[in-house]
Amino acid sequence: MDMAIRLTVNGKAVEATVDPRTLLVQLIRETLQLTGTHVGCDTAQCGACTVHMNGRAVKACSMLALQAQGAEITTIEGLATDGALHPMQAAFRECHGLQCGFCTPGMVMSAVQLLKDKPQASEQEIREGLEGNICRCTGYHNIVKAVQLCQSGKVSATA
Repeated sequence: MDMAIRLTVNGKAVEATVDPRTLLVQLIRETLQLTGTHVGCDTAQCGACTVHMNGRAVKACSMLALQAQGAEITTIEGLATDGALHPMQAAFRECHGLQCGFCTPGMVMSAVQLLKDKPQASEQEIREGLEGNICRCTGYHNIVKAVQLCQSGKVSATA
């Protein structure tokens, strides 16, 4: 029996009817067609599905869509403002904190949360804070540099 869900995604009110077994990541990708949020492992290990729910980073593959009833969700598509990249997105671009790009949306969403929680995070704290996200390409060096650049405030947030 399908159920109605109402939530806000990237600042827009959304209503949908979903099977109670629908995962939040499925709602985001398949119903809302916001494909920046990726599915990498289906076990909440890789972090590619990370979004913000009510201002906190969550792994969208590990929760049901109905658990987000009434919530405010921000996906990678919702970070940019008026065509300008979020400073973390700009820092990833400037530091080449990506290669294939598959992990990048989740990594960026987690990094934004990390600096929100620990604005003065050390390099070690950044590395530890990103442990829930797996990158198979970069070795993390440039990802950490990107987070540090964003942290410094010396990044241009242009599109």
